[in-house]
Parts: sequence; C-alpha cells; structure tokens
Amino acid sequence: MGALDGFAKQRVLAVQEFTLLAGRAFRNIFRPPHYFADIVQQMDFIGFGSLPIVILTGFFTGAVLALQMANTLTTFGETSLTGQLVAVSLVRELGPVLTALMVAGRNSSGIASELGSMVVSEQIEAMRALGTDPIKKLVTPRLIATVIMLPLLTILMDFMGLWGGFATSFYMIQLNPALYWTSAYRALEFADLFQGLLKPFVFAFIVALVGCYYGLSTRGGTQGVGRSTTQAVVAASILILAFDFFLTKMLLTMGN
Repeated sequence: MGALDGFAKQRVLAVQEFTLLAGRAFRNIFRPPHYFADIVQQMDFIGFGSLPIVILTGFFTGAVLALQMANTLTTFGETSLTGQLVAVSLVRELGPVLTALMVAGRNSSGIASELGSMVVSEQIEAMRALGTDPIKKLVTPRLIATVIMLPLLTILMDFMGLWGGFATSFYMIQLNPALYWTSAYRALEFADLFQGLLKPFVFAFIVALVGCYYGLSTRGGTQGVGRSTTQAVVAASILILAFDFFLTKMLLTMGN
C-alpha cells in the first residue's frame, strides 16, 4: 500500500506541476517582455523542420485511403465517392491527428531533450540567477510557435493527402480527375473545416507543454535526458489520442 500511495501521490503532483506550468506559460503570452526572436526561431524549427515528414505522411495517407476506399466501393459500383470519403476522413480526423503525432514525435522529444540538457548542465539555474524567467524565455516561445505552426502544417497535410488520394484514383483505378475533385470539394462543409482546424490548436498545447514539462523535470544526468525524451513522446501521443476522442464527441454532440 505504501508503494501504491507513493505512486498515486507522484501522479497527482505531476498533474499539479504540469497545470501550473501550462498556466504560467499561457499567462506569459500576454505579458512583456516578448522574445520575438526566440518565437521565430522555434517557428522555423517546429514548422519548416517538420515539412518533409508532414508532406510524406499526408501524401501516402491519402494514397492508401483512396486505395482502401476504392477497393470497398468497387463492390457497390460507387468508386465516384472516393474523393468524398478521402476528403472527409482527412479533414475531420486523420489530418489533425497524424500531423500532431508526427510533430510530437519530432518536436516534443526535441524540446524535452534540449531543455533537459539545459537542466542537467545547470543553465536553467544560471538564468534564474541572472533574473530571467525560464518559463517566459523557454516555454512560452515554444508554445506560441507550436500554436501558430501546427494548424498550418495540418492544412498542408490535408492538401497533400488529397493529392495522394488523387494520384491513386487517377493512376490505379482510372477515376476521372474532375469527378474526384468535385466529389471531394462538395463533401466538405463548414463543420468539417471547423473541426479539422480546432483540433490542431488543442494538440499544439499538448505537443509544446508536454515536451517542456518533461524537459524541465529532468533528473539524473544524461540518462535522465534520454528518459525525459521518451516519456515526452509517449505522454504527448497518448494525450493527443485521448483529447481527440473527447473533442470529437463534444463536436458531434454540438452538431446534433
């Protein structure tokens, strides 16, 4: 029972510390000073650095979606609906979730590793000694950059997914291009676009704050940095999938 109580207390304490970190980081968005150079640098690292993996993931996700959909729809003679199903699946669900997972795998780990190394080498303590708030200097710029870039990356993922679906539809099942694009365009409604762009904003907080939390919580030298990096990716991925479920449930309930 003692070990179980200790484990439960650690989890509750971790949630408390994460909530306080999130609150301070969000509050700092509206309080000077604003480190614009750091924000731009993080936008470059998080946004442009993630372009190759987002483009490839989007294209091949759309391609395999079209392949699977067409294979099923052929049974009913309705291959003309391929574009519609690919568009709705990507914009509502797969685009936001896969983009967040890819960015989390690349950037939550990178943030945790970078901040963990700063903790181990006592750079964080040096910043405090010089009167600089580490949350404002290190966490808030990464949060702002992720909130800006993740929705843009999601749009790019959706776009590349539609092109991947088109490539499969045109070259493998000989679907008329005009039929594919018209079907995809007409299938999308405002609710789909709203849902597809709301989720990345929520996921951005998870990607940035989880990486920062585990990085700043690093203990135990270089081994601790590796442990924090792994924990950040695992925690961010699980939270993204869990929040996706609850967001989808909430939005569907509101829509009905």
